[in-house]
Order: sequence, then structure tokens, then C-alpha cells
Amino acid sequence: MITLTAYAKINLFLDITGKRGDGYHLLETVMQSIDLADIVTVEPTDRRITVSCSDPTVPENEGNICFKAAEEFFALAGIKSGADIRIEKRIPHGAGLGGGSADAAAVLRGLNILFGEPLDENTLLELGAKIGADVPFCMVGGTKICRGIGEEMADETPYTHTHYIIVKPGFGCNTKAAYQKYDSAPVTRRERRGNEFYNVFRALYNNEHLDAIVQKLIELGADGAELTGSGSAIFGAFSDEKAAADAAREFPDCFSAVCKPVSHGIIAI
Repeated sequence: MITLTAYAKINLFLDITGKRGDGYHLLETVMQSIDLADIVTVEPTDRRITVSCSDPTVPENEGNICFKAAEEFFALAGIKSGADIRIEKRIPHGAGLGGGSADAAAVLRGLNILFGEPLDENTLLELGAKIGADVPFCMVGGTKICRGIGEEMADETPYTHTHYIIVKPGFGCNTKAAYQKYDSAPVTRRERRGNEFYNVFRALYNNEHLDAIVQKLIELGADGAELTGSGSAIFGAFSDEKAAADAAREFPDCFSAVCKPVSHGIIAI
């Protein structure tokens, strides 16, 4: 049995640069790991793959990305086994924080360790990309600029902010629907200018509630604020811990958390 910490991510910059023939969208995004994390426990069994989660809104069957991760790992590694996967959910679901991807990355990393590392790192990352676009990043973590469908990663100089507030309103955003909305009304591509914050989906949504959270964070002292992923969570970047903590208390009707950036991905506890 192994227990791992699965860190959330935020997209400091996110734009869509094109679309492949198979329907996958091409991205340019700067991703940052933060210390908001799920705890994932993986235990090999002689039985089938099972998934359980502390959050009742998360599926516990074949619809869970962790089930797919385990299934694909066993197939590629040529191992006949089952696994019990238990998720202690701390990353909000449907927020654009990569919680599902981080959990799947933890399952891949955990199974690879438990079975004596039959897959090398590059193979493991390629498998992660097959499961979900954010899975390779969640596996390695830190600060990366990612292109393609997220699998082309390069180190990026971390932004200078020491704390990020995460604010998630009481509704989520569906990733598939977000891309469909983009396809029906594309937003002009944004050329990245320095360490700016930008998210093509917030520009696309034109949602007053999300925009109001961004504005409020800036009024509360954030150096910048933006949507992460396809939403609905917003992050605010701060260089002062007290200011961040004070600001987080100003959103009593939302999930809010003060987080620090981390320089790595999945780790075994």
C-alpha cells in the first residue's frame, strides 16, 4: 500500500492556439502547482479495480479518471492485478484546479512504485497524456509552460508571488461545454506578454459573477487574479501572507483557501 499527495494546479496563463484533426484543442499555458492537495491511497489486490472518494459528487466507478489510470497502467505494464484506490478529496470538484488529473497522476505514480517501476519516466508521462491532458504536468509539477494538448512541457521561471488565494463560487464549469462554446465563438488569440495573467475561457464566458470575484480580489490587494482552467475557481496572486489571509475571509459564501506554490508534483507520504 502507498499513500501519495496529489497537488492541485492553477493556470497562470491559458490560451487556445489551434485544434488537431482528431478534435483535441492545442494550448499554450503556464501551470503552477499549489499546496492544496488530495490524499490518494493505492493498494494492490487480487480483485478488480475499485475507487472510493470522500466527496459524494465524485464518481466511484469506471467514470472516475483514476479507474482509467489503473486500467491503462496494468495493460501497458502487462500486469494482471486489481487495485483499491481511496481518495481523500480536498481539491474542489469541477473547479479547473486539476483535482481529477492529480488523482490519476498519483495512481500512476503509486502503482509504478508498488510494482517495482516497470515503466520508465517518459513512458509514464506518455501514458498520463493518454489519460488526460493535465496528468503529465500533475505528475512532475512545479512551474511549467505547456503546449500541444498539455504534454509538451518545459521549465518556466516561477512567478514572484508567495501566496495564491483560491475562490470557487457555488457552481462549477463543464470542460467539454467550455470547449464547445469556444468552437462556436472563438476568441482572438492572445500573445503572452511577460508574467501576465490571462485565461481565454473567462474572456469567452463574459460571466458577471466570475468577473466580480476577479475585481474584488484585486481591490483586496491581489497583484492579479484570473480564472484557472475552464473554471469555475478564481485565483488571486499575493506577495504578503497576511493580506492573502485577510482577503480569503471576504468570500464567506464560496470555497476559499490560501495556498503556496510548490516546486514538485506527486510525492509519496
